[in-house]
Amino acid sequence: MTATIRLFLALLVLLPATLVMIPLQIFGMWFNPPLARVVPVLWHRMVLRLIGVRVHVRGTRPETDSLLIVSNHLSWSDIMVLGSVMRLCFIAKREVRTWPGFNLLAWLQRSVFIDRTRRLDSVYQTDTIARRLAGGDSMVLFAEGTTGDGHRIGPFKSALFGAVHAALDGPRLESVTVQPVAVAYTRLHGLPLGRFHQYYAAWPGDVPLVPHLLTFVLNGAFDVEVIFGEASTFTADIGRKQIAAEMHQRVRVAYAEAMRMRERA
Repeated sequence: MTATIRLFLALLVLLPATLVMIPLQIFGMWFNPPLARVVPVLWHRMVLRLIGVRVHVRGTRPETDSLLIVSNHLSWSDIMVLGSVMRLCFIAKREVRTWPGFNLLAWLQRSVFIDRTRRLDSVYQTDTIARRLAGGDSMVLFAEGTTGDGHRIGPFKSALFGAVHAALDGPRLESVTVQPVAVAYTRLHGLPLGRFHQYYAAWPGDVPLVPHLLTFVLNGAFDVEVIFGEASTFTADIGRKQIAAEMHQRVRVAYAEAMRMRERA
């Protein structure tokens, strides 16, 4: 009952605030790019605070806004968690365009939708990513290509780095800084979130979205670790497979450390 009341009160605040922030964000996207980078951060922080999620940032935050962030992917909530930490845009799979509600939020976040199966789209995506990075945006790539179960970091798909790597061959970019980031849901209501309870936070692809979303929101009090690893700068002569392998190792190590820290918190 308490969780339901908290959800009702959160919606009373969130809905009118969102209705104000959406036109503000659209105005920023058309006329004021710095504003369009800030509004999503404020919205994500508001949502997480209302549902009781606490985000803990560790490691050295990037000193520049123009970089590629490579992260593991556990749940739809990763977008809010990362989006609350810094100004970000996301590189999303094209299927997100068909998800009601989420497609609007992704568009307002200025996401780039990628589809490697269509060559003409790939050229457009490459130019868009290059333009965004060169213009000072930080782009997030969920390199596993899908959400996981919270037990381990899945292999990074080097093909997902293809559009970013191809952008280095163009005239806009000579190099790109790649920042590995691990997201880990470590505690729930102050207690360690063990291996057999990761399903409260993790959203594998075979689990229906709406029931999981309601369970997550009603539970509310998650502690989430966002760990920034060591960044590297890559040029076009470095293959995408090498970039994927290096980032996978750094994210995997950071995630393992976060899992160890949950017992000491």
